[in-house]
Amino acid sequence: MTELTESLRSAPTETVAVSRTGTATPPSFPELIYAHDAWWRELRGDGITPATQAHYDEVRTAFQREHGQIVRAYWCTHVESAVALTEQKTKFGGTRCSFYRETHWATRDQPDIANEMYRCDELAVRATTVLTGVRQRICMNLMMASAEHLMSLVDRRAAHDDPKANEAMLEHERAAIERTESYYKDAANGQAQIVYFAGMALVVVVLSTIAAIWLSLTWAAPVAALVAGAIGALVSVVQRINSGQFDLDYDVGRPYALFLGGLRPLIGGAFAMVITFAFTGGLLHLPVAENETKPDRRLALLVLSFLAGFSERWAQDTLVAAVPGVGKAQAQPAAPAPAPAPPPPAPAPPAASE
Repeated sequence: MTELTESLRSAPTETVAVSRTGTATPPSFPELIYAHDAWWRELRGDGITPATQAHYDEVRTAFQREHGQIVRAYWCTHVESAVALTEQKTKFGGTRCSFYRETHWATRDQPDIANEMYRCDELAVRATTVLTGVRQRICMNLMMASAEHLMSLVDRRAAHDDPKANEAMLEHERAAIERTESYYKDAANGQAQIVYFAGMALVVVVLSTIAAIWLSLTWAAPVAALVAGAIGALVSVVQRINSGQFDLDYDVGRPYALFLGGLRPLIGGAFAMVITFAFTGGLLHLPVAENETKPDRRLALLVLSFLAGFSERWAQDTLVAAVPGVGKAQAQPAAPAPAPAPPPPAPAPPAASE
């Protein structure tokens, strides 16, 4: 915890400590700031009285019991404002970080700093909602470091420090917040990819289990094609993730990413089934040898079904090319627009009178 050693006020101020013993409502963050401010003013004055110390300890303990342990905090020296970062254990053994800020009194006349604090607020909300585990802790601590530096800049301005140095410090924090935002985007996209892949894997496992039971009883080309297309879609996503070319809308939340991931194998399986119907129905022909056997045709269908799930664009182009006239109609260029009619000739000038 950061404590500044500057003088707060020139005139002494009387402090009245109000006990919260017996109250059921946990203290809010502003209440903790007021208790700390009273404790700080007495510390810099004639000494802390037992009543003020007891009140501050009581409020701080009650706040941490409700919101988690305060691991980082910055308290302004000239006005009742502060930022704090807490960590609280979850039911599953993890750690959840929370950001608390009450800085409107300190930044009401400094809109440039207030704007950067709003960016910190946005980052905190997005990080606590989207990120989990180590990534959340890293992002929240990076954001908290910027918030602490911004609050120290408020104190520097109140002490009339060098304006050029203060401006350079503000620009540095803007760049730091941008780097934190970049880290959040990378971390959130990576986490969304894990959830997306989990949704895909769950659907593939369910489809594979059902297909294994079905195919163990009797051969069904559409069922086998459904599984092959779903696996092809799964492999396609894994390849794109490995190449770093798979970006997701990570701010939609984990349930929606899981839902989208579950849809991807179903789409790949649907294309694979349509391709299979096109080949078995005679619309397309399998590229197998003349002395083909039934197992050869089945393997060829599985390969094509896998390709249909792996590349939906290939499946669409194959189906469009198989329909008579559709591919030609799409490839035919549009007829040129008719040329505009020439303007009418200008009327001849009247003959000059003699």
